Amino acid sequence: MSYASSILGSHPGEFGGLDRALLNTAVDASVACAQACTACADACLSEEQVAALTVCIRINLDCADLCETTSRVLSRHTGYDRNVTRAMLVACVAACRSCAEECDRHAAMHEHCRVCAEACRRCERACQELLDGLT
Repeated sequence: MSYASSILGSHPGEFGGLDRALLNTAVDASVACAQACTACADACLSEEQVAALTVCIRINLDCADLCETTSRVLSRHTGYDRNVTRAMLVACVAACRSCAEECDRHAAMHEHCRVCAEACRRCERACQELLDGLT
């Protein structure tokens, strides 16, 4: 069980009808994706052909920032605003899709890009499922 699951499970507030299992999955996936993207950007910076990875690094860092912020927004429910949640999820899905596509371009040469693309796809799916559950 994750910390998010433990804390969200004991949270006394209302969740605006959000499915808690989907919420937990999205929080965990976004935290993991932020870490993977940050580590991938750092690994890219250590590659000999770093100039060829400039776009990948930038997208990794953008995705990491969005995923981290999304995980924080999804973890707060006091005074919950469905519109903010929706906007964060839409942005996170888009960033994850873009990052996965870019990392796929380098995955054959760089294992860190393959792993990052996998984390991005997992986060994209989790956030899209939660987004689909919003009314």
